Amino acid sequence: MIFVTVRPPSLARPNWVWCVAGHPAPRQCDAVFLARFPTLLDSQRLRRFNARVLLDKLTIIGVGLLGGSIGLAARAHGLAKSVSALVRRPESVAECQALGVADEVTLDSAEAVADADLVVLCTPISGMTGLAKRILPHLKPGAIITDVGSTKQQLVAKLTPLCTGADTHFVGSHPMAGNDQTGPAAARVDLFDGTVCVVTLTDDTHPEAIKTVNQFWAGLGSQPIEMTSGLHDRLVARCSHLPHLLASALARRVLDPPHDEQQSQLCATGFRDMTRLAAGSPVMWRDIVGSNRDDILSAIDEFADELGELRGLIAGDSPEAIEAWLQQAKAARDNWNKSADAD
Repeated sequence: MIFVTVRPPSLARPNWVWCVAGHPAPRQCDAVFLARFPTLLDSQRLRRFNARVLLDKLTIIGVGLLGGSIGLAARAHGLAKSVSALVRRPESVAECQALGVADEVTLDSAEAVADADLVVLCTPISGMTGLAKRILPHLKPGAIITDVGSTKQQLVAKLTPLCTGADTHFVGSHPMAGNDQTGPAAARVDLFDGTVCVVTLTDDTHPEAIKTVNQFWAGLGSQPIEMTSGLHDRLVARCSHLPHLLASALARRVLDPPHDEQQSQLCATGFRDMTRLAAGSPVMWRDIVGSNRDDILSAIDEFADELGELRGLIAGDSPEAIEAWLQQAKAARDNWNKSADAD
């Protein structure tokens, strides 16, 4: 008895089969036929379809850093029997297939969401409502839609009644993960490990839908925490949106062309670390600012007050007061860092 690996033209990858020694022609025909089906030796496929899974079908709409990472992690952790991805450009189909972010990659929205248990919107926020309207007629009753948007109030207000009217459910999500890279090539299977994901609730949110979404994010390696969309938007305006805008303002001001040409030569590691966020997608951040305007303005006002206090201390030329201000900042940062490490 010998092992033969065969790659029929219709298969994307080879499959190990058992071939009984005999005449070469029958042996080859048997191998081609058997290779069309999972076998006992095809352990990866066998484990995947027999393991306990959360979903029969997961659909990802928009395969960038977050969408691609969701696909990689969901497949690695066996959270769905099948992962489908919807992309906009024909060239993205081959790229996503090569990266392994989904089992099926398509340009057809109806095909992508057909029979899906959970659909994750991973597009810019401004396009999510339109996308939801487009896919709702093709969703099965009881299907759940969630998202990865950085703001929640507007989206929850629009999509919750829209989905309820179509016999589906919407549960807003915001994984606190990412970096300044974009596109499916930046996706990482461990992007969500040890992170927090906010799951937003309303009085009308279906309990089973919340349970499924919480289990999904936990399965990806994240820690889901529940809160209202309003509280979420106020908190992230301070800890996420404001830092990005400050990094952008710092980059604009320090690297302003009228400054001496040697200015940029003196910008070293500290400046690079402080302004890393400014390298993020302007389109994505334009949408974030537009959908969380009031809370961001409040955060900017709070920070302006803090800068005003610091300016007063410096103008007052009090070394003791300045040191105390810096010590308070250091203690706050150190305590937060210890708490984050403990988690």
